[in-house]
Amino acid sequence: MRLASRAPHLTRCGQPTPDRSLIASAVAVKVLSLRNEVVVPESRPHATLALIGWLALCFAVGIVASIFAAPAIPTWYAALHKPPLNPPNQAFGPIWTVLYTLMAVSAWIVWKTRPSSCRRRGLRLFCIQLGLNFLWPWIFFGTHQMLTALFDLAALWAAILITILTFRKMSTTAAWLLVPYLAWVTFAGYLNFAIWRLN
Repeated sequence: MRLASRAPHLTRCGQPTPDRSLIASAVAVKVLSLRNEVVVPESRPHATLALIGWLALCFAVGIVASIFAAPAIPTWYAALHKPPLNPPNQAFGPIWTVLYTLMAVSAWIVWKTRPSSCRRRGLRLFCIQLGLNFLWPWIFFGTHQMLTALFDLAALWAAILITILTFRKMSTTAAWLLVPYLAWVTFAGYLNFAIWRLN
C-alpha cells in the first residue's frame, strides 16, 4: 500500500499555495488591529450643541484677543513701517472669521469620533494652539514685544502642524480644514518678522 503524500499544492509559478486557515487568521488579526487603531466617526448626542460650543470657544478667543489689538491699531501699529504684502486692516476681520469657523468645525468633527487616546490628544493639542493664538495679540499689540510675539507664532505654527497630523489619524477632512489656518499663520510670521526688522 502506498502512503498518500501531503506535499503542498503548487501554483503555476512553482510557489506553494498559502494555507487558507493561515490567511483567515491573518485577516482576523488585521481586522482586530484596525478596530483598535482607527477611530470611526459615530453618532453622538447633542452634536449640534457641541458645534455651537466649539464655535463659541474659537470666536471667544478672537473677540477677547481683539480687545488688545483694537486700541493699538490706529495708533501704535499705524505708525510702524510695514513690509510689502501687508494686508489692509479691513482684511483681518473677514479672514479670521473664516479661519475660526474652519477651526471650530475641524475640532467638532474630531469630537464626534469614537473616544480614544488619539482623540483626547488631538483635542488637547487643539486647545493648546488656541491658547497660543490668544496670546499673540496681547504680546504684539498689548505689550509691543514684537520679537516675543514672533517666538509665540513659531510655537503656534508647530502646535498647529502637530494638531493637523494628529487629526489626520481620525479624519482627513478635519485635518484639511486646519491647513488654511496654518498657511495664514505662516504669512503672519513673515509679517511679524518683517515688522520687527523694520522697526
